[in-house]
Amino acid sequence: MAKLIKIFDTTLRDGEQSPGCSMNAREKLQIADRLQKMGVDVIEAGFAISSPGDFQCVKDIADNIRNTSVCSLARCLEKDIDAAYEAIQNASNPRIHVFLATSPVHMQYKLKMTPEQVLESIDHHVRYARNKCANVEFSAEDATRSEPEFLAKVVDVAIKAGATTINIPDTVGYTTPDEMRERIRFLRETVPGSDLVDFSVHCHNDLGMATANSLAGVLGGATQIECCVNGIGERAGNTALEEVVMALKVRGALFDAYTNIDSTQIYKTSRKVYNIIGQTAARTKPIVGKNAFAHESGIHQHGVLANKETYEIMTPESVGVPTNEMVLGKHSGRHAFEAHLKDMGYDLPEKRIAETFEAFKKLCDKKKEVTDRDIDALISHGAAALPVQEGMYHFDRFDVHAGNFSTPTSVVRLKKGDELIEEVALGDGPINASFEAINKIVHPPVHSFENFSIQSVSEGNDTMGDVRVTLQYDGRDFKGRGLSTDIIESSIMAYINAINQLMAYSDAKEKQSEGVS
Repeated sequence: MAKLIKIFDTTLRDGEQSPGCSMNAREKLQIADRLQKMGVDVIEAGFAISSPGDFQCVKDIADNIRNTSVCSLARCLEKDIDAAYEAIQNASNPRIHVFLATSPVHMQYKLKMTPEQVLESIDHHVRYARNKCANVEFSAEDATRSEPEFLAKVVDVAIKAGATTINIPDTVGYTTPDEMRERIRFLRETVPGSDLVDFSVHCHNDLGMATANSLAGVLGGATQIECCVNGIGERAGNTALEEVVMALKVRGALFDAYTNIDSTQIYKTSRKVYNIIGQTAARTKPIVGKNAFAHESGIHQHGVLANKETYEIMTPESVGVPTNEMVLGKHSGRHAFEAHLKDMGYDLPEKRIAETFEAFKKLCDKKKEVTDRDIDALISHGAAALPVQEGMYHFDRFDVHAGNFSTPTSVVRLKKGDELIEEVALGDGPINASFEAINKIVHPPVHSFENFSIQSVSEGNDTMGDVRVTLQYDGRDFKGRGLSTDIIESSIMAYINAINQLMAYSDAKEKQSEGVS
């Protein structure tokens, strides 16, 4: 009988720790909602003790997500466990995730603890967590570089102390599939009571084997895989959720296993995460990359036309990739638009439907054809937009002059409250000149550009340009996004979005400094 493999998603914890992948509280809640709709079994919402902001994020997710277990990470420290439980206690199925390193190099150089002290700490803190919460996971950090016999003792202690899930992490991406399979099999067969708990694998991709190692763990007896959407995470990333889910779906007979994931939600969830962190998938990224279902070779095209199974082991529809191109136009009404959104899998509140429909009608005046990908972009752009706040700058209009024998000039007008402010500036190009004009209006503190990217939403020379801007100030990233058929306009919108966030942080920091002094 096929076994259920639980999907433990750590996009909001381990994934967010990756440089350039930070998210705010509103964005984390949006992703948590997507994960819930997709059907993940556990959402690791964060590391509650790490900061007041992270604590509040974990609490907000625990308070709002009802159909998925919500988890918080905690070190083997009572204060960590207390904070974790306080944050998740209102979840429908709260889980505390306790960890401690067990490899010789970690115990000697990082923990400065003897193996006996490590075992005592695990016993005490797992019991402490279990007294607060019935659902407790224990992770033996750097398990794949731990001595097998000592690791068996660790697992035995954790199970006897009350752990309901045992996680065997490949923390530094060191192991191989054969080793991971054997490690899980060894623990299952060696440790008493191992049949009463879930065994989990948490693999990193330093050697490009995270997905293979996770699936090997399933063959060895693991019943939970820990992963991140799009494989984001520390260093080279974590196991990619979409890869292990589709591997188990396509090769279910081989693994004799299945998941609860609704695979048709994968593409939307992937796009949501990429949009929020300001990144895009590599064209050849498995499952969600632009080339994942593209065929250019004549031999491949001929085969696919004859029978898709010749070169496709899964369909675009199975992961939710939109294939319907031209569906609506400028003469389409609100009712038809709303019905089509539901066909696309969206269930939006009335306000969002109205906003998206208004943006759609404006787009229809600029584009010959509006595709599902355009509509996806409008919806994700609207979700990423900052709520209107007092003191924020809003784009009103711009005018540029540029040529290869003249210095580019841009006039930009912004609105702040009821005030219209206009400035003109020169630059190395029309976009740079526009940014300089905005700087003359806003007067932001000194900052640096970390990223500026432009991506077409769909095919054709009238496609919308999706611009992402990342600014760095005071060691923090501030991300903005703009969407328009005009690249200069979308660039200005993205820059204003990022500048508004930067200025809000700068003003708050200045007020805090004045309060302290």
